[in-house]
Amino acid sequence: MGDHGNEKNNAPELSGYFTHRKIPDAISSYEDSRYAVFGVPFDNTSSYRRGSRLAPDYVRQAYGNLESYDVAYNVDFTEVPVCDLGDLGESEDVREVVDEVEYVSGRILKDGKIPVMIGGEHSITVGAVRNLKGSSMIIIDAHSDFRDSYMGNELNHACVTRRALDILGPDRIVSIGTRSTSKEEFLSGRKDEVWFLPASEVRKKGIESLFPEIEKFLGEKVYFSIDMDGIDPAYAPGVGTPEPYGLKDTDVQFLVRKLSKKTLAFDVVEMTPVYDNGNTSVLAAKLIQDFIGSRESKKTF
Repeated sequence: MGDHGNEKNNAPELSGYFTHRKIPDAISSYEDSRYAVFGVPFDNTSSYRRGSRLAPDYVRQAYGNLESYDVAYNVDFTEVPVCDLGDLGESEDVREVVDEVEYVSGRILKDGKIPVMIGGEHSITVGAVRNLKGSSMIIIDAHSDFRDSYMGNELNHACVTRRALDILGPDRIVSIGTRSTSKEEFLSGRKDEVWFLPASEVRKKGIESLFPEIEKFLGEKVYFSIDMDGIDPAYAPGVGTPEPYGLKDTDVQFLVRKLSKKTLAFDVVEMTPVYDNGNTSVLAAKLIQDFIGSRESKKTF
């Protein structure tokens, strides 16, 4: 009932007061969009520093400080059809969350759009990968994440590369930035089915000299997953499981630019704002913009 007892629908008026945070450049409707952004606020299997469930809105907030035009790409992001669907509902059940990500990303792909997922922890990536059998995958990660199970859970964030291997099969995944692996993973007998490219080798040879082999390995259809801890803590301190001696931020930008036009789906995960000084959230936001910008640009990188 409205004023004076008259029935009235106040929803349109109130909608101006209640909004979920969106990426500022995401001004298109879902129907008109080419990219569909969504957040997954989940970190229930995180094994060290929790807080990545808070990341989607922090990344969106940091994105608001970026210019809508990027001269490097000659792209005005307000003219790119991007929508932001908001966040999936929070849950404590990793199976439920992974299944929901599978459904949502699957629908986005079937509608001919590019899913851009903001985590949350790395376990959520498994749901999206389920929709991309037959493609290859590039992972930026400090850890091999190759345990068959961790803490009694095969969908733990420490198992994401192993689960992706189960889905995609051997010789389809390159994990770049690796510098931490357990003896169990090292002796698993299946480690050679994934190309683990250590951060030390990237530093020694340079990402540009390694790229032709990476590109050949991946082929024409790629899922791109960025665990922010793959980047050195000097550039990305706000992560759940930091490891020193990592990749440079520009190494990852280089790969995003080179592979964006082959990428069918993209995610940025494991940013933990509780431990951030602002660097990690804005870097995550910029990598999303780099992905969209280089994919839309007429320039060659």
